[in-house]
Amino acid sequence: MGNRFFCTAHLLRGGTPTSKKTSRLYLLPLLLRTVIDSFELLWDYSIFSLLQKRMTVFQLASLLVFMCAVFAYINTRYLKLPPSVGLMVIALVFSILVMIEGHLSDSFHNVVANAVRQVDFPHILLDIMLGFLLFAGSLHVNLGLLKKHWKAITSFAILGTLLSTFLFGTLIQLALGLFGYEVPFLMCLLFGAIVSPTDPIAVLGILKKTNVPKDISIMIEGESLFNDGIGVVIFLTLLEIVEAGTQNFSMGSALLLFLREVAGGLLLGGALSLIILFFVRKLSDYHTIVLISLAMVMATGHIAKLIHVSGPLAVIVIGLFSGTRLNAELSEETRDYHSKFWELIDDFLNALLFVMIGFQMVLLDFLPTYLEIGLIAAVVLLLCRFASLRLPMLAMKDKAIHNNNTALIMTWGGLRGGLSIALTLSLPESGYKTIYIAITFIIVVISVLLQALTTERLVKKLFPGNLSEPAPHH
Repeated sequence: MGNRFFCTAHLLRGGTPTSKKTSRLYLLPLLLRTVIDSFELLWDYSIFSLLQKRMTVFQLASLLVFMCAVFAYINTRYLKLPPSVGLMVIALVFSILVMIEGHLSDSFHNVVANAVRQVDFPHILLDIMLGFLLFAGSLHVNLGLLKKHWKAITSFAILGTLLSTFLFGTLIQLALGLFGYEVPFLMCLLFGAIVSPTDPIAVLGILKKTNVPKDISIMIEGESLFNDGIGVVIFLTLLEIVEAGTQNFSMGSALLLFLREVAGGLLLGGALSLIILFFVRKLSDYHTIVLISLAMVMATGHIAKLIHVSGPLAVIVIGLFSGTRLNAELSEETRDYHSKFWELIDDFLNALLFVMIGFQMVLLDFLPTYLEIGLIAAVVLLLCRFASLRLPMLAMKDKAIHNNNTALIMTWGGLRGGLSIALTLSLPESGYKTIYIAITFIIVVISVLLQALTTERLVKKLFPGNLSEPAPHH
């Protein structure tokens, strides 16, 4: 292992000449292989022997933060991708290598298994990380710019997400049946709710590099943000029905639960936004603003649980309000610090999620069948996404915007990332969780390594006349 490590280091110093066009992609697996080799070297010297014992929360958090810092350095120094996309790509490739290493090395597998068992995934992902992810995503979308297209955005976010969930759930049940997996339809709908939402920060990172027409860019950002909130509400509603038993729920009661979660979450978010404005409108200290936003995101989830409404939607409303109305009250310096703080939080949490799912994948018996089903699911999801966007467009008047090209960009640029991983890992233990994790992992791999890296080319091909009009930065 030591020779392999030093040979890799020699290559990174320039031992093997490569063309500029291929050097970045060539270096990525070498860099991440070096990271894993470094961990193994440190293991040999017992620095990481604490992993064999029960780690404290601080020790585990320190290890994960260190890994994310390494990923950020690799992206900044070598790949030079947008931070959100770059961290997702590197963390995802790292998680693949971790999975492979875990299946090849029994000692590494045991170490990872010991660490994973110490983590309460449902609590960390749903009760802690989800609120931060949604707030960070909504903070960078200007509500004023969304007003022009609010009808289309609402249709895509609500009708489109519901339609995508139903279509994917129906088709994935058929696909699983072909491979001998008899999964109840409700569980397939639950899976549809997991993979239907897209990642707004990753989408925003790509849009900044492309020249999508302004109106289309605004629609993509708005739809990506709100389908997150609606997708989470659908997921939590279906999860509650699954846990309580279908015999205890009628269609009417399920609909009332969904409406209560949505309306209650929106009202709670609006009320808390007004409270925030009252206290911070005369403040100019960015330290205080950041602390208040942190406190509000943390508190909103607890308040929503107490009154049984959607915490994710409430957090999105607060984020939109903060990104529009509150920003108008703040100085430019305070706005800048506040925005950059939440960008960092989002990039870190997304990278953390990919590392976490990589560790989780080590524990799975990854069958070849999972790969086949995952590839089929990825194609089915893209088709369902396109249909769920194109069908509402048929009823819209402005065909210059609502057309096949727009639906293609929104489909291919609709990346799956941290949210889908978080929802999958938060599922209660069941006979279906393993295959759902495996399929989600494959969908995210394709989304990040294929869609994210080719969306810019697709935009240039579909909109060649807009190369001089940069996408808006919010």
